[in-house]
Amino acid sequence: MPIFMDRHDLAGATAEDVAQAHLKDLSIQDQYGVKFLTYWFDHRNGTTFCLIDAPDAETAQCVHREAHGFVAAEVLEVPLSAVEAFLGRIQDPEPTGSRAVELDAGHRAILFTDIVGSTEMTSRLGDRIATELVRAHDAIVHRSLGRCSGREVKHTGDGIMAAFSSIPSAVTCAMDIQREFRSYNTGNSEPIHVRIGLDCGEPIEDSNDLFGTTVQLAARLCASADADQILISENIYREYGATDVFTRGGRFRLKGFAKPVSAYLCNWMH
Repeated sequence: MPIFMDRHDLAGATAEDVAQAHLKDLSIQDQYGVKFLTYWFDHRNGTTFCLIDAPDAETAQCVHREAHGFVAAEVLEVPLSAVEAFLGRIQDPEPTGSRAVELDAGHRAILFTDIVGSTEMTSRLGDRIATELVRAHDAIVHRSLGRCSGREVKHTGDGIMAAFSSIPSAVTCAMDIQREFRSYNTGNSEPIHVRIGLDCGEPIEDSNDLFGTTVQLAARLCASADADQILISENIYREYGATDVFTRGGRFRLKGFAKPVSAYLCNWMH
């Protein structure tokens, strides 16, 4: 059977609450032909993740619905090997006294850069010069990632996708990147203008790549930003804390998202 990972938004829940809910899942799982392999609880963000061997996502949801009513907000099919490599285990957590073990749920900030007008730039300058400008972009972004403990996930052709374990570090990196390009453009006849998008959440890792709603939203925000802008999600806005760094950017209709998404502009020029 396929393996699924689901996510529950359980603000206010305790480790004991989640452990009891998991035991209720185990008590009826055989009735549905489902096996709950393990779970993770992220107390800071009020989220819980379950790893489930099930015929399909809806059957897994049925168990939750009957056992305790905590239906998942999102269910993704995932390779078991990728989950084990990224999160480190595929067994139930051992209780310590009366408390369940709390482990890192993989909360990450995702950053995308994109060179504005890259297609026009290639057409106007030719492949060789355009490639050199992309290399200049890569060098600037890599320097900023190094200073801010960011990790390049992949190159997108005219931009870079990166991941951070710290939301403040991701925001600092985005501002640093734009300031570096401002400095670069001052002394170059062919300026490079980039846009940046940021979101945070719990992406799924597979084959050294990241997937899920967090990645999709960061990419869409990047595509919606104007030249030299940093567009961040409401998740980043809430978790960063220093609201004077951001101004409301409005609500955006983004491909793949049913409802308009609130976003904020990062004030990096000061």
